Amino acid sequence: MTGRSMIETVMGAVVIVVAAMFLAFAYNSSGLRTVSGYEVSARFDRVDGVTAGTDVRVSGIKVGTVIDQRLDTERFLAIVRMSIDPKVKLPTDTVAEVASEGLLGGRYLALIPGGDTETIKPGGEIKFTQSSVDIVQMLGKFMFSAPDQSKDATKKP
Repeated sequence: MTGRSMIETVMGAVVIVVAAMFLAFAYNSSGLRTVSGYEVSARFDRVDGVTAGTDVRVSGIKVGTVIDQRLDTERFLAIVRMSIDPKVKLPTDTVAEVASEGLLGGRYLALIPGGDTETIKPGGEIKFTQSSVDIVQMLGKFMFSAPDQSKDATKKP
């Protein structure tokens, strides 16, 4: 092996090590890991955009992860199971809602804690929920339900 190829090999190894360190740092600081803790569930009419691995947040801070979702075949509601950080004790009157990160952003579950002194026990259920809003459907209703202003402008009193 010549001196030049040895230097190229060492430099390549250094680049690979630095790239691996960068990826490990990015993974640890991104919050992509699932939160392990106690399980709670909630029932929703719609959970568009929510899947296993979706963030569960309180005041914008990640406190949990969606574990599973399934359909209640008797009441036709979506049952979402989530894992909540054990340090976060949710009051029994907590509200769970499907929220959006922005106009075109992803979805997450937002928890809005209430003021009750009792907390939801592991395996318990969040009773108050608000389903996702379909923005395309809402815009369609707005566009097609607005009165036609052009007809009114041509009429003379």
